[in-house]
Amino acid sequence: MVVSRGKTPSAQETFMQMAQAAGLRSRLLLTLGLLVLVRLGIFIPVPGIDRAAFGDAINQGSLGGFVGFIDIFVGGGLSALGIFALGILPFINASIIMQLLTAAIPQLEDLQKNEGEAGRRRISQITRYVALGWAILQSTLLSLFLLAPFAEQPGFLFVFQTVVALTTGSMFVMWVGELITERGLGNGASLLIFLNIVSTLPRSLNQTVELAQSGDRNLVGGVIILLLVFLAMIVGIVFVQEGTRRIPIISARRQVGRKLYLEQSNYLPLRLNQGGVMPIIFASAVLVLPLSLTQYISNPTFVNFVGNYLNPTSLLYVALYLMLILFFSYFYASLVVNPEDMSRNLKKMGASIPGIRPGKATTDYLGRVLNRLTFLGAIFLGLVAVIPSAVESATRVQTFRGLGATSLLILVGVAIDTAKQIQTYVISQRYEGMVKQ
Repeated sequence: MVVSRGKTPSAQETFMQMAQAAGLRSRLLLTLGLLVLVRLGIFIPVPGIDRAAFGDAINQGSLGGFVGFIDIFVGGGLSALGIFALGILPFINASIIMQLLTAAIPQLEDLQKNEGEAGRRRISQITRYVALGWAILQSTLLSLFLLAPFAEQPGFLFVFQTVVALTTGSMFVMWVGELITERGLGNGASLLIFLNIVSTLPRSLNQTVELAQSGDRNLVGGVIILLLVFLAMIVGIVFVQEGTRRIPIISARRQVGRKLYLEQSNYLPLRLNQGGVMPIIFASAVLVLPLSLTQYISNPTFVNFVGNYLNPTSLLYVALYLMLILFFSYFYASLVVNPEDMSRNLKKMGASIPGIRPGKATTDYLGRVLNRLTFLGAIFLGLVAVIPSAVESATRVQTFRGLGATSLLILVGVAIDTAKQIQTYVISQRYEGMVKQ
């Protein structure tokens, strides 16, 4: 993508335009209404489950780290046993699976690149079917292994009605997300995850305030240090998420009719963090799997190994975590950006990088730059993933346990993307008004 320099409206101008534009107000109100609807649906209970016993098991930690990891993305829906317990997760998983399949299967890649809008609609439809299948699979596994011990009347009927309730709720949430993307503001799936994470903040803040009022000076100092670290991490995330390497691009002279178009200087932006939050999500999912398996595997050797070496405070866990983040950063960057395609597109546009020959030399140059950027982005992701947990352990303040690196990256990334989309909408309305005048 070649980008030219332009002027964006300030925050004050954006808010004034939002207040004046009827179309933007309706989009905003629709988005807020649908988000509130999804949030309320989390508390509609799934029938046939002993909720008291399930809540006691979660509070005692006997269900492992899997429930807590999933609960971050569904806003407590799993621990509340609501019909929206799966939330948007099946659709997110289906989207990731389709990205991997598109890179691996040539037919899907051709459908995405060569078929235009019709191909993208076809891939979106396939993604919905994959999300439906994934929701059925996840709800079945939850019913058999997680919820069955707490069923009031265990059996096939319980599993069937639970699968139907959870799958239907997940499909409704997916439809709401697509509706927000099409007629609201921002990306619907991202905003739903954003809402679920934000919903846990009031409880964490309340627990932190109660902890600070305990009178222990060490705890008060720990709370202050932890909050300062979180603020510093947010600033760093904004800096890295917005950080790009601008590669200069020169467009060749062109003559159309009698007009001669001179050389134009633009730039090709390469993001410092191509994978966003995905490398941390993948790495966390891989490392939480052994901890979840200890609930079903009674082998003492396996249980002791996981408890001693794969708990979040062990050095082996931290080392594996960093290595997985590095691996998935390169893996996801290879899916998102293809230097060969970028080089081919530049050649078709009649553009080139100063001092670099078109073709293979441009591909190699872009590949080297992308590898360096991905390495720097992976190092940053590793720091973001490790530092908050290390500070929590050092300060003995565990009230923000759910607000980890993944949550921070999602919150900041979604906020930035939504703000950019609002600014884009404001600019388009401004130009539309100028044309009408």
